[in-house]
Amino acid sequence: MNLVSIFSGAGGLDLGFQKAGFNIVWANEYDKEIWETYEKNHPNTILDKRSIVNIPTDEIPECDGIIGGPPCQSWSEAGAARGIKDKRGQLFYEFIRLLEAKQPKFFLAENVSGMLISKHSEALEGIKELFRNAGIGYELSFKMLNVADYNVPQDRKRIFFIGIRKDLDFKFEFPTNTFQKITLADAISDLKEGVLPAKEYNKTNGELCEIPNHEYMIGSFSSMYMSRNRVRSWDEQSYTIQAGGRHAPIHPQAPKMKFIEQNIRVFVPGKEHLYRRLSVRECARIQTFPDDFIFHYKNVPAGYKMIGNAVPVNMAHFLAENIKKQLIANQKVKEQTQIIETEKISIAV
Repeated sequence: MNLVSIFSGAGGLDLGFQKAGFNIVWANEYDKEIWETYEKNHPNTILDKRSIVNIPTDEIPECDGIIGGPPCQSWSEAGAARGIKDKRGQLFYEFIRLLEAKQPKFFLAENVSGMLISKHSEALEGIKELFRNAGIGYELSFKMLNVADYNVPQDRKRIFFIGIRKDLDFKFEFPTNTFQKITLADAISDLKEGVLPAKEYNKTNGELCEIPNHEYMIGSFSSMYMSRNRVRSWDEQSYTIQAGGRHAPIHPQAPKMKFIEQNIRVFVPGKEHLYRRLSVRECARIQTFPDDFIFHYKNVPAGYKMIGNAVPVNMAHFLAENIKKQLIANQKVKEQTQIIETEKISIAV
């Protein structure tokens, strides 16, 4: 089945669907810092680099599905949380525009859990209705999932909208099965050696990295960062990988940060040398990107941004497999029903 990907980023969602057997024929990403990474890791996909708002729908190929994660900053609890009032939040309307024009069999849209806070409730219900009523309409399934339950070694709650075109006569059912949790030791313990600090001004080490992208951002830590513990142990899962190096979790080689008073913690005295940010490659592992997926950038923070904004590959793969399975099962039921009806007509004649 052919898919169109929008707000593609580095393509974590796309890679998960490709692993499930879908074909990403066309993708769209406006951020020029991401283009090289996307094109080199998705060589068989056409990447359109224009802003989605400027792309006529007749220039986008026909497809069986549309997937993407519209920019989430405006919905974040940690940010201004302006939601649909923010131009970035309004990019959901572009998703609707494409759905109405292409009428694919299904769609998947992902976003942050901040959409669920009470101040966004009216806007969220409006978005759901737009999804349900796009074109001939979609049966909408909506759920918040923690990727920690789906073969991803981090706590990361995200919401997923999955729609099935109404004429297919079924509604997507989110699977109830989960998986044994993967720890930081499982995910990154083999990367203890060979890591490099970024060069001055957080420039990349490039080919000096023996393991591609195994470098970490340098620089001070903000008072907000130091307000709580940022270290998870080897036998735990990572904190959420965010889209900024300054907020990257600390490597589990370090002890938990020492509590001083409310909103103030410090690195354990005498152990300061153990406190470094997770490297770009370690963050990629935690987001379940394979090691042969190379991130291309000049400035190390751009690597963290691409990875933190992505849908974890294993999460995407799990949902893609279940969408595919349910679409195929529905098609088989329809074919069987058609055979029975044809036989009834033959008998009657």
